Amino acid sequence: MADHGRILAVDDTPASLKLLTELLQAEGYVVRSAIQGELALQSALIDPPELVLLDIRMPGMDGFEVCRRLKAAPVTAHIPIIFVSALTDTEDKVRGFGLGAVDFVTKPYQREELLARVRTHLEVMRLRHRLEDQVEQRTHKLRESREQLKKTLTDFITVLGATVEVRDPYTAGHQRRVAHLAAAMARELQMSPEQIEGLQLASVVHDFGKIRVPAEILNKPGRLNPIEYGLVQEHAGIGRDILQTIDFPWPIAETVGQHHERLDGSGYPLGLRGDAILLEARVLAVADVVEAMLSHRPYRPSLGLDAALAEITASRGTRYDSPAVDACVRLFRDQGYRLPD
Repeated sequence: MADHGRILAVDDTPASLKLLTELLQAEGYVVRSAIQGELALQSALIDPPELVLLDIRMPGMDGFEVCRRLKAAPVTAHIPIIFVSALTDTEDKVRGFGLGAVDFVTKPYQREELLARVRTHLEVMRLRHRLEDQVEQRTHKLRESREQLKKTLTDFITVLGATVEVRDPYTAGHQRRVAHLAAAMARELQMSPEQIEGLQLASVVHDFGKIRVPAEILNKPGRLNPIEYGLVQEHAGIGRDILQTIDFPWPIAETVGQHHERLDGSGYPLGLRGDAILLEARVLAVADVVEAMLSHRPYRPSLGLDAALAEITASRGTRYDSPAVDACVRLFRDQGYRLPD
């Protein structure tokens, strides 16, 4: 006969246990028997059944205690337990349900009623397991899809960053170096992994708006006049407008659009102040300034580390975020950080 399920039957009366076991076996169930609570608990923990039929009044460890311990053990906590007992008091039934039992069959029981309840609870348990398996499989697929999407977006962002640097050879590598420094600062600030990932990607494209700035202005060897500088200033808003059309799982467009904002409202394009500026943008702003001052430009040589750190320190808490400035200084002064080539 087919195996309809694995059941542990527990009763301290040999005749009752034999009758229950034979009844279940005749219906195709694989039955293990235990005549004591201690033996039942040990058997279930070693080889968990799919269902437990449990007497209550037993010497030593009674059925209530067996149920409590089974529900407390992770390996058996999910197993449905049906009390099969001569106890009829509502208080006893409530106690049994409170301990985690799913049903209560009163002795002497009707054969068909007992079998119907066994079938029902086994079906419910198996259905729950199937649903859990389906949820786990779909969750795994969604996780894989999400990781694939993130990889695609990351690759896309990298291409965008490289596009700007092709048009502006004097700042080739600037965005990559800024991203490296910003991520290091974010780790120093103990930002979440998700925030660090988003910040690093935003940093890679923080100057993407320069795609609309005329190449002759980007490549001009001397200082820019006010009109030219005004055109360059538009790049933050342009980058934000382009990137916000893409549904990133990070605030990339907002970070890019705010990386030239300053705490005192003196920045651009919106003149945001204080906490109105994203933390990611406040960190990026400091990294951007430091990398720019450390790098050679067509109109000037590198200004050096001392000048760069002096610049952000002098405006700490006014133009630049204090924790971000402190993190940057610690990286260079205390931890020997250096920008990548």
